[in-house]
Amino acid sequence: MPKQPFIAVVGSANVDLTTFNDVFPRPGETIFGKKFDLGFGGKGANQAVAARLSGASVAMVAKVGSDLFGPATIKNFVAQGIDASQVRIAEGVASGVAPIFVEPNGQNRIIVVKGANDTLSPEDVDAAAPLLSKADTIVMQFEIPLRTVYHTVRFAESKGIRCIVNPAPAQQADLKQLSSADYFIPNETEAELITRMPVHSLEDATKCANYLLRHGIKRVVLTLGERGCLLAGPEGTALIPAFKVEAVDTTGAGDAFIGSFAVFLSEDLPEKEALTRANLYAALSTTRVGTQKSFVNRADFEKEWEIHSMRL
Repeated sequence: MPKQPFIAVVGSANVDLTTFNDVFPRPGETIFGKKFDLGFGGKGANQAVAARLSGASVAMVAKVGSDLFGPATIKNFVAQGIDASQVRIAEGVASGVAPIFVEPNGQNRIIVVKGANDTLSPEDVDAAAPLLSKADTIVMQFEIPLRTVYHTVRFAESKGIRCIVNPAPAQQADLKQLSSADYFIPNETEAELITRMPVHSLEDATKCANYLLRHGIKRVVLTLGERGCLLAGPEGTALIPAFKVEAVDTTGAGDAFIGSFAVFLSEDLPEKEALTRANLYAALSTTRVGTQKSFVNRADFEKEWEIHSMRL
């Protein structure tokens, strides 16, 4: 067995409110939904859970609200075996929430209300420095203030720690401030919004990834859904193909990809193998409903990997 890596996630923790229906209401209209699911989410928390289930030791640096959801979120981290010693309650602030609407084909629409996530500061990162300094990889997203992301990227560089930035949800960012991150991992929509370039084809994706490289990003992994992911670096680009599965709910698939990729990479697997494994881990998450609840554990993943890798 490979060494157990230590992954630190500096990021968001939300509660997901997921509604499943065939149609969605028009302005002023009230309709009945088919099914509702409440679960713990947030891109940071999801990636932490995916990393933990993939076999890593994991710590979370985050802020939650002083409402019903805050203590419950911390309790969930502990139940998952994640170090929550640096998850703090922001007094007088609501927890982050994410209403999610899922169509019959598994496609989703999400509205994120950041709440307490917006109070996670560079000072919180500095307070967690003794813990973060032990990490093999630090993972971040854009559901926390960008100044905190930039500060954490600089911290990781100063300590020689691998750093992954997932620019989700997408917003305009200073790419120079992110240039020391080891991996920049957007999906198609996020890449379009950040670069203002279309990503409708593999050719588009390649141009977009090269644009990011020219603007100082070290390595880009552009996730392309059922087409897989595009790896781009100084040595060129490579398409890492996806695995075909029967998708039920795509919510959280990107988080499953990033959390598992951080683990596989930290186990010193070759980069392309780590990406291929992450593609499968993400695909498997779409066969179940929910976010964190849809992620498989390492033992189950290895059984699936043994089956699917023979088809590569």
